[in-house]
Amino acid sequence: MTFTESIQTCFTKYADFKGKASRSEFWWWALFNFIAGICLSIIDQRLAWAFTVATLLPYLAVSTRRLHDVDRSGWWQLVGLVPIVGWILVIYWLAQAPKPATRFAA
Repeated sequence: MTFTESIQTCFTKYADFKGKASRSEFWWWALFNFIAGICLSIIDQRLAWAFTVATLLPYLAVSTRRLHDVDRSGWWQLVGLVPIVGWILVIYWLAQAPKPATRFAA
């Protein structure tokens, strides 16, 4: 999946928590959010916060779909609330290769 396809898919599936997301879809989306957040914070901090709020739901949705691809429930994102150890664990799960057969529908 390309950068633009990933962004289009994530905005199209704005609040779709079902199915799976490929590694490239998630990581291109994360890169887009990171770059856009930095650029907008240079322009205006309030604009950056508005962008963050506007893309929070699709970020959670694509993260859930990515975790489904590695056969984990989307609720495992809550582990990320634990400082440092939780962040590392969630990043590890999000970076894993997809499982061939999962309990979550494609």
